Amino acid sequence: MFKQLTELVANLLFLVRDTRENKEALTQLRHEMHELADSMEKLSFEVQRLNDREKLEREKLVLQLDNALLRIERRLPSGKSSKN
Repeated sequence: MFKQLTELVANLLFLVRDTRENKEALTQLRHEMHELADSMEKLSFEVQRLNDREKLEREKLVLQLDNALLRIERRLPSGKSSKN
């Protein structure tokens, strides 16, 4: 009977210790999860900024190409004979 009571108290103490360790681990995991969520939000923002910059760069290149084509077209003869 005394042995069973001792085992019960020991098990109870181990459970209390394990519960405390689990609570601490859970607190740490929550903290890490919040840090990860913050990092993901920052990363998402940076990806969006990169996408916006790339879009603007593509638009700029298209305009430069359009300008180059217009310059070339102005240099070409009109195709109509000026002799009449």
